[in-house]
Amino acid sequence: MYTEIGSIAQSLRKKDSKRRPVKRRDDGTASPLVHAQAWILTVGDFIGHFLGVNVGTPLQRKLSRLAILLFWIAVVCAIIVLAANEFSDRTEVIIYAVATGLSMIPASLIVVLTITMAVGTKHMVQRNVIVRNLKSLEALGAVTDICSDKTGTLTQGKMVAKKAWIPSRGTYSVGVSNNPFDPTIGALVHSANPPAKGSADSDEVSESDSVAASELLKDNADFEAFLKVASLCNVARVHKNNEGQWTAVGDPTEIALQVFASRFDYNRHDIAGGEGATSKQVSEYPFDSDVKKMSVIFEDRQSQAQTIYTKGAVERVIDSCVSIVWDKGETIDYSDSLKEKTLEVMEALASQGLRVLALASRDYDARNGRRASRDGPPPREEIERDLVFRGLIGLYDPPRPESATAVKRCHRAGIKVHMLTGDHPETASAIAKQVNILPDMSKVSAKVAKSMVMTAKEFDKYSDSELDQLPVLPLVIARCAPNTKVRMIEALRRRDAFMAMTGDGVNDSPSLKIADVGIAMGMAGSDVAKDAADIVLTDDNFASILNAIEEGRRMFDNIQKFILHLLAENIAQACTLLIGLAFKDSTGLSVFPLAPVQIMWVIMITSGMPDMGLGLEIAAPDILERPPMPLKVGIFTWEVCCDMLAYGLWMASLCLSSFLLVVYAFGDGNLGEGCNTSYSEQCDTVFRARATTFVSLTWFALFLAWEMVNMRRSFFRMQPKTKRPFTQWMYDVWRNPFLFWAVIAGFVTIFPTLYIPVLNHDVFKQTGISWEWGIVFVEAVLFFSGIEAWKWGKRIFFRRRARKMGQTSDDLEKRAYGDFFDWSENNSGTNLPAGNEKI
Repeated sequence: MYTEIGSIAQSLRKKDSKRRPVKRRDDGTASPLVHAQAWILTVGDFIGHFLGVNVGTPLQRKLSRLAILLFWIAVVCAIIVLAANEFSDRTEVIIYAVATGLSMIPASLIVVLTITMAVGTKHMVQRNVIVRNLKSLEALGAVTDICSDKTGTLTQGKMVAKKAWIPSRGTYSVGVSNNPFDPTIGALVHSANPPAKGSADSDEVSESDSVAASELLKDNADFEAFLKVASLCNVARVHKNNEGQWTAVGDPTEIALQVFASRFDYNRHDIAGGEGATSKQVSEYPFDSDVKKMSVIFEDRQSQAQTIYTKGAVERVIDSCVSIVWDKGETIDYSDSLKEKTLEVMEALASQGLRVLALASRDYDARNGRRASRDGPPPREEIERDLVFRGLIGLYDPPRPESATAVKRCHRAGIKVHMLTGDHPETASAIAKQVNILPDMSKVSAKVAKSMVMTAKEFDKYSDSELDQLPVLPLVIARCAPNTKVRMIEALRRRDAFMAMTGDGVNDSPSLKIADVGIAMGMAGSDVAKDAADIVLTDDNFASILNAIEEGRRMFDNIQKFILHLLAENIAQACTLLIGLAFKDSTGLSVFPLAPVQIMWVIMITSGMPDMGLGLEIAAPDILERPPMPLKVGIFTWEVCCDMLAYGLWMASLCLSSFLLVVYAFGDGNLGEGCNTSYSEQCDTVFRARATTFVSLTWFALFLAWEMVNMRRSFFRMQPKTKRPFTQWMYDVWRNPFLFWAVIAGFVTIFPTLYIPVLNHDVFKQTGISWEWGIVFVEAVLFFSGIEAWKWGKRIFFRRRARKMGQTSDDLEKRAYGDFFDWSENNSGTNLPAGNEKI
């Protein structure tokens, strides 16, 4: 038997098969070739799983492939060294071959990556984000769409009943209260007129017009019947604690109803839970997302008479009603025209950003069905029919103060925000406009407005193929059901979007699981939702989602920075060592421009700590003013690959020039004999040249770390809007103390290797230098100039490309609505699928 909980459990248990599927014909058969192809692909998957190239997060898979590639490059480099020395079996040749191979291996990569992600996770906890799934760390930087719930995420989750409409009496309004749980605060005003359309603040309650609650209840049986529904069809509890302060337990919607009823001394606890209780609950039909109603049956303790109380979505409740108290005390048939008038009142309340519920009740006569009891309640369909409509109540959940700014920042970051809520379309639209999800609807055409806002019923009418034909997907879906959220995610994925989905209930768990980044609410979320999510927000705040995205982008940027730094060094070392094989001594063996220990020193000591510092870099000022990075491209973009080659080759050429200058320009060109193994007088020039090359490479690696703080901006202008244009670079250098001291330590540790006896000659195969420092300084200036020139060219290139493609920060913000306006302008007729012309 199908149940909603059963389908949720099935979707959460669903796992992908490890075996490749066989593509069968329409009759279910398949040729042996197709079976063989599926078998070969399955074996390939197992091999890839063993090697780690098709398991783990996208970053882990890319790094696994990189490790395999670098391993084979290292093998080739070692073979080249051996071949250049005629495959000599001398110890120094073999060690140098191994060292050359190791120069291609970024030894500190795993350590730095692990520490960077651990620190990123800690930063997220400090910003109210708990990461449950490691893949979400790198996925956050690629998010293009956010599908967010409204209540408690974009809004404060502290609902207040602001207006109640009783057909026979008019509108009751509640003034502003700074404590949503205190029923004694807030002026009460009555108007015989129904509510009018407008904003939530269009008719604020004035204290001077306030009326006492007791006065409003005089000879007002219709209002009392309304209050009984609000109080009893409700499981929330509002009471004073031991300190005399008002507190509440329960769902925010029900708390707001209970507080409103308590203003008139209709608290549920007093009626059905206290010592003088006059009624008792005998049956309950909890809220269901399919029927969108909740009902209870209460029994009078003296007369044993039973009464049904129902609340829920307006459209569903009025369909269950047959009567209405239209004039004072007069119950008449609930005609279609009266239902239309009720819907008009509902739309007026919804236009003020109020969540509107309908309340109804009736006496339950056991002769018309099974008597209600706790042991055997009557069927729900028997209870929720033939009701008497009692009125509407409008609940206001104010937007969080930071939501509007956060949504606007999302737009600037190239991220579209969709609101998926169970509220009425008018309510959803009003709140969406307040938090900048929707533009001013008065300035857009009716067609654009309808495409921006849909109900779940309208959205679900489309097949998958028809959804794919829509020019744009809606920004707001009202009356949203769990299955609608799943379909929205699938529709976005078919458009190559990368989405984050928020949710808090058990019903949200399927959509949280299939979303690229599932985000559960930590305060109001169920355990099932948290278990299905990748990330949990501890404060249930939409702004925290943006914090998580910013942190994900920061981490992605920093991983790019230190991987670029590491691999550029690897390229520089490998090129220096391989080209250096051309330097031959009198015995025909290559004279190595760098000793094996020097190579390992640069790999393990010089690079490791600065790379760790790069992983701790703060976010760039414009990190949320650029489009999301496509996750399929990953770390190794064309820009990173070009930078890697440019920086690596530039470093290698300068290192080789250092060696050449010392040996040939200022030296006698004598490479001596046996200079790879020990120091002698004839090897003095080679040892000095090797020391100069080592110091140059070390300096380049350290300076490159500072240049990598921003991959495009100049080292001297990383903060273009600074008020200190000439000294800002000093603050930027000190801004990351770990990186600063790592670079300083790298400079300091050079000197012991140069000037401590035995250590310099016997271990590092170098000697102390004097005038050669001039070469090092000149090479460092040339290195800095080359990097700055390359960055300058990049800035010009990307600025022109961004202007050509319309991807400036202002354009990114316009893209939030630009797709809708472009579609409207380019298509005078509708392009929507046939049969759905209403949308």
